[in-house]
Amino acid sequence: MAIYHLHVKVIGRKAGSSAVAAAAYRSGSRLRDERLGREQDFSAKRGVVHSEVILPENAPQAWSDRERLWNAVEASEVRKDAQLAREVEFALPREMSEAHGIELARDFVRGEFVGLGMIADLNVHWDRAEDGMPKPHAHVMLTMRAVDENGFGQKVRDWNRTELVERWRERWAELANERLAELDIDARIDHRSLEAQGIALEPQSQIGAPAKRIEVRGFAGEGGEADRAEMHREIARNNGARIIADPSLGLDAITRQQSTFTRRDLAKFAHRHSDGLDQFNAVMGAMQGAPDLVELGKDSRGEDRFTTRAMIEAEQRLHRAAELLADRESHEVRNAARQGAVMRAEARGLVLSSEQAAALARVTKADGLSVVVGHAGTGKSAMLGVAREAWEAAGFEVRGVALSGIAAENLEGGSGIVSRTISSLEHRWEQGRDLLKSSDVLVIDEAGMVGTRQLERVLSHAAGAGAKVVLVGDPQQLQAIEAGAAFRSIYERHGGAEIGEVRRQHQDWQRDATRDLATGKVAQALGAYRTQGMVHEAESREQARGDLIERWDRDRQASPDRSRIILTHTNDEVRELNEAARARMRAAGDLGHEARVTVERGARTFASGDRVMFLQNERGLGVKNGTLGTIEQVSAQSMTVQTDDGRSVRFDLKDYDRIDHGYAATIHKAQGMTVDRAHVLATPGMDAHSSYVALSRHRDGVELNYGRDDFANADRLTGALSRDRAKDMASDYDRADPVQSYAERRGITFRECVAEIVRKIVPEKLREMFDGLRSHADAPGPDGGRKPEQASPEREAGSRVADRRGADVPARNVAQDPEAEARRVRTRALVRHARAVDAIFAAQETSGGVNPAQLKELQTARQAFEEVRPYGSHDAEAAYRKNPELAREAAGGQVSRAVRALQLETELRTDPSRRADRFVERWQKLGQTSQRQYQAGDMSGYRATRSAMGDMAKSLERDPQLESILASRKNDLGIAFESGRRLGQELAFTHGIDLGRGRSIGI
Repeated sequence: MAIYHLHVKVIGRKAGSSAVAAAAYRSGSRLRDERLGREQDFSAKRGVVHSEVILPENAPQAWSDRERLWNAVEASEVRKDAQLAREVEFALPREMSEAHGIELARDFVRGEFVGLGMIADLNVHWDRAEDGMPKPHAHVMLTMRAVDENGFGQKVRDWNRTELVERWRERWAELANERLAELDIDARIDHRSLEAQGIALEPQSQIGAPAKRIEVRGFAGEGGEADRAEMHREIARNNGARIIADPSLGLDAITRQQSTFTRRDLAKFAHRHSDGLDQFNAVMGAMQGAPDLVELGKDSRGEDRFTTRAMIEAEQRLHRAAELLADRESHEVRNAARQGAVMRAEARGLVLSSEQAAALARVTKADGLSVVVGHAGTGKSAMLGVAREAWEAAGFEVRGVALSGIAAENLEGGSGIVSRTISSLEHRWEQGRDLLKSSDVLVIDEAGMVGTRQLERVLSHAAGAGAKVVLVGDPQQLQAIEAGAAFRSIYERHGGAEIGEVRRQHQDWQRDATRDLATGKVAQALGAYRTQGMVHEAESREQARGDLIERWDRDRQASPDRSRIILTHTNDEVRELNEAARARMRAAGDLGHEARVTVERGARTFASGDRVMFLQNERGLGVKNGTLGTIEQVSAQSMTVQTDDGRSVRFDLKDYDRIDHGYAATIHKAQGMTVDRAHVLATPGMDAHSSYVALSRHRDGVELNYGRDDFANADRLTGALSRDRAKDMASDYDRADPVQSYAERRGITFRECVAEIVRKIVPEKLREMFDGLRSHADAPGPDGGRKPEQASPEREAGSRVADRRGADVPARNVAQDPEAEARRVRTRALVRHARAVDAIFAAQETSGGVNPAQLKELQTARQAFEEVRPYGSHDAEAAYRKNPELAREAAGGQVSRAVRALQLETELRTDPSRRADRFVERWQKLGQTSQRQYQAGDMSGYRATRSAMGDMAKSLERDPQLESILASRKNDLGIAFESGRRLGQELAFTHGIDLGRGRSIGI
């Protein structure tokens, strides 16, 4: 996705820099440095795709020569600490072609720098990351003195003004977004100026293992990995300072993708946008004390949830706009027009079901707001096609929009409604074009994927124009990328038509399975497919991938005229599956002449007969992000593709390179897709929403494949594919009992809500039992036991690659790099320990007991982990108790999230005040849990929770430092009066806990 990055720095002699060397490096050229008397040769540097010197009016034309320009700059500066040049570096949208990116950079440089009188040395780099994705960016070196035909004059102090930098940052976002919209590209960069500073947070990308090693060792240098490592830390440090100065900036960033959040979310965000423990604490304190922070209450897990005033206001505007639309009755369609549309559809062979007919009647009523909720494959687009004819017969103009280009294409193809992306429509509105009118009907398809803020803007515009809005979607399919569940919230308030009769699948039992997926009955749906022999288990993901390709190939050769797609969760898996599918095509002789080319995602081999997918909207070619086709002709310079709708599209690869193999696709790209057969590879990142989409794309059949290294058994698979990750709204918590309110909005009655709470206690009890497996000797000392060697998450996870079986593959030759070898050993110890922990959790979930062999392996794994990272197992287990899924991920070799959580636990353990906060938070949570259990009559759960509280009280006897800090927080712990006892005993006495029955060792 497009990112916002604009960084300004000064190149000066004080840092040992040379303007000539800097220019040579950035342009990838060889320049003679007259001051130093040597050649600065960087001609071997790759990735420089454009380089030019742009002169303002009246500047000497000779300075269009880079070598002469920067030697002249060096000659004009005599001070030893002289500032030589200003550099502006900014990221170009990777969704653009090289030609468009260069044009955008040139326009920005001419308008903002050269127009002020600066000489600009522009160099565009189109580098590629280790994952093959492009990292396009521009370096602009700017002169700092006034210039005329006679040469350089005085330095221009106005060019140093903070306000000017603020303008550059804002103008870059505006210009880039305008160009993205003009090109119909579904991406935007986000620049939000502070009231005081006009500076937004800068994104932090992965800096890679080599840069991280340089950062840890403290090396420095001109350009390269050292620059990236230092820039990474500098961005984090600067972001932290900005958040401390204005915490609303951090809160706004958090709510870009989620309407509500927990303290843990705050901590994760602060950890990413800070440098060091002191700044982390300052960032956390600033955000927690911000006046814009709003506490909502507790969610169904008992965690405190928060939002911001801005988020609440956005939701209020959304609902006000929806109410204004719903109260209007100005778009009525007479019965004659509606019946005429129905008769014309029947003449074409389209007969609406009773549900479709009811939905048609509802959306063609006079109301200014209509909502249609339909399961996958229920024929929503077909119904909208009939509605379009009725609206047009009544004199209304019908327009369609969707979040993505392919969704807009599917809406237009299925209903005949001329459609485009929401972003491109909003851009045209900003320019005063294509504004809605009172005679318009705006259909928003896949509305469940539209975030609160964007949907609010569209509805507010429609309400102001007097237009009608029709929202169509399914709140159980893929969730909005941005914050909120606006579609679901509007449907709950205003109701709508429901279409539940599935038409896509040809067999009744498959239609029933799709309905089960839509209503959260994933286990029932999987059971049906398993009974029919469509769920396939393998020893490993690698074998599952091979089995999937084997079935796909048999199906392809047996039914070449049928459509099919391979679906999985990640882009990495998509590439593996594409390569495997191509190998089968090549072996069968079904591919023709090949050409090796470099496209947006890296080097690829394409051949005639290859299936391909377009990855970016291009109006000139008539393709969208997600359009599929088959290659007719290909060379190193161009390609001709027959799209699946029968068109022949030819393009030069230098103008359009957003294309990849199209045998496999991510599930996210598949929403709205229909094929005859689907082949799905399940991986741990899937949930109820993605499994619903993946298992409902087909007409005739679907094959689901998984490996036991990802899911130990069928129950684990079902559990992962049943995870509900539906987004919430701040307004979900607006009733007296927010937990009950939210549960009821999600279709859970109060009695079921209590049962859900009890069910959630079972993992809590397991975690408490697991906690008891650790002996007293394993606990940290009073000072937290901090050791000198504490690796950061990036250091642990960024410099090695773990395969899916947990075996570590070094990122470089570890025999020549002792530090890399040490990291590899630490990662291996973490994976072994996670496997032992995961085995304990699995045993307790299934049988409730743990066998001696598992206990022995846990102790051995702990010891091995502690040898390479002191207190590593203790901190990891603290993280796993909070989120057992992390143990499962790490056990499978996916350690990055576990490492980050481990580091956070290390910081919690070694900071006494934060340990005190955690103790209070956990004590209060257990106290509330015990009350709910008692009221629900769950006495066994109540006793287990009280026993855990007893363990906590007794633990203070071993931690006098924590006990001392907590002595001033007795009110938070529910201690209303002094008893003269030690704090742990006082806690137990006040809350009626018998410490004699408290557990220190469980099972």
